Amino acid sequence: MSQPSAGSFTTRPERSGSAADAAAIRRILLAAFPTSAEADLVEALRADPDAWLDGLSLLAETPDGTPVGQALLTRCHVAGHPALTLAPCAVLPSCQRTGAGTAAIRAALEAARDRDENLVLVLGHPEYYPRFGFLPASRFGIRAPVEVPEEALMALVLDAEAGPAPSGVIRYPAAFGI
Repeated sequence: MSQPSAGSFTTRPERSGSAADAAAIRRILLAAFPTSAEADLVEALRADPDAWLDGLSLLAETPDGTPVGQALLTRCHVAGHPALTLAPCAVLPSCQRTGAGTAAIRAALEAARDRDENLVLVLGHPEYYPRFGFLPASRFGIRAPVEVPEEALMALVLDAEAGPAPSGVIRYPAAFGI
């Protein structure tokens, strides 16, 4: 596959119950990460009705419809208040640094806004996620249930007019194992 140019990706939600989409996402995750942990995590999240939210697993596709990236938002809680966690995000190695990941993440965040969600959390690269508006979660008084580098745990309030973000400890879906 030739490398697509930036901006040449379309996005769409994963089709609920689609074996083809699930297989494409697994292929992306297996190619993007050194182990099957992230691919297995997505399958476990998909099977958890308390975590999985239809429409919040977004695919980035090339112009010919080939899925090359994914961003997933699932339900978590901060001090008992509903929030979303962004994980995992992945792009086929041949399409990394082409905008596929950015397209998938932007589409996922827009889908969350459309659902009137207000808080998204991510544990990731502090150089990457601020481009989407993420700030250190510590600014909101949000903490992980385990020790993580402070700069790597970030939060994004999708609608500041909806009120302040809750503060407290994140409760991740059971599939995360924390």
